[in-house]
Amino acid sequence: MGLPDIRIPAELLPGDGRFNCGPSKIRPAQLDALSAVAAGYLGTSHRQRTVRDQVARLRRGIAELFRAPDGYEVVLGNGGTTAFWEVATFGLVRERAQLASFGEFGQKLVDSVTAAPFLADPSVRSAPAGTVATLVAEDGVDTYGTPQNETSTGAAVPVRRVGDGLMLHDATSGAGGLPVDLTETDVYYFAPQKCLGSEGGLWIALLSPAALDRAAEITASGRYVPAFLDLTTAIDNSRKDQTYNTPSLATILLAAEQVDWILGNGGLDWSVARCAESAAVLYDWADRTDYTTPFVAEPASRSTVVGTVDLADHVDAAAVSGVLRENGVLDTEPYRKLGRNQLRVALFPSIEPADVAALTRCVDHVVGQLA
Repeated sequence: MGLPDIRIPAELLPGDGRFNCGPSKIRPAQLDALSAVAAGYLGTSHRQRTVRDQVARLRRGIAELFRAPDGYEVVLGNGGTTAFWEVATFGLVRERAQLASFGEFGQKLVDSVTAAPFLADPSVRSAPAGTVATLVAEDGVDTYGTPQNETSTGAAVPVRRVGDGLMLHDATSGAGGLPVDLTETDVYYFAPQKCLGSEGGLWIALLSPAALDRAAEITASGRYVPAFLDLTTAIDNSRKDQTYNTPSLATILLAAEQVDWILGNGGLDWSVARCAESAAVLYDWADRTDYTTPFVAEPASRSTVVGTVDLADHVDAAAVSGVLRENGVLDTEPYRKLGRNQLRVALFPSIEPADVAALTRCVDHVVGQLA
């Protein structure tokens, strides 16, 4: 059956209807900045000054945004977070890791480390979707890893050190919208198509001196590492303000523009507060509406950059998202493998809190019409 023809009144619609959790909304000002330099930037060599200046700008901005402590370095590479899970497997885990899995993205690193024939099976701390798993100090573990924000479920944990091993935080969808003290981690890695409002295909990592040393140690050990996944190669190239392989030049400039925009508005504290405001709008609505329930039951574990709301069984979430899409309100579907009667909403810095409020009014209107 097709979708019912439901028109949402114009006065209810958000100013911008993009709520995807990645690739996320790109602000018009970012596109204007890209257009302004396109003729002398796009289509040029990534090893020449024109592009390297933008890589340097992005690296400086990232270091400033996250208040990088002395000795931490901003490193970039191609392939997005999916590639970095393999980079970490080959180049950061010495022998055995303890990893947290409470959603699809955390499980990806577990799968990579488990499949590596040169590593011991990881110790895995698991929790059902919608809750969080906690790491604990464990003998024989040299690397600890957890998502900061589970993109698939909308659950988040604080960035905190555990034990004496190297500490890795997957900040794929949290970096730039969630608080972080980098002294509590050694590897804070993410992709720019979430809070940084850019495109995919790039990974960015802030590495502590201990992480830099671990990468060099593993390289010196003679372990085979594919060139594309060699962390020391990425470190060496990043120090020259370039990537080992040709990157998306648009991605780099769009991310740099976003970082400068956040810094210009007050930095990470401003961005975190803006996302928290959007999250409060969404969760307050979900708490008071009779057909909605926040998927993450524990308020302290609810992400403020990715919101997930279950709908009552008598409300067809797929129909709601479909009608919203027909009206220009996009990408409110749940994570595909989660399989829930649910809405998932990006709350990234580029999204106006007022647009989140408008989204809730649109959902109320559509549900009323469907009834």
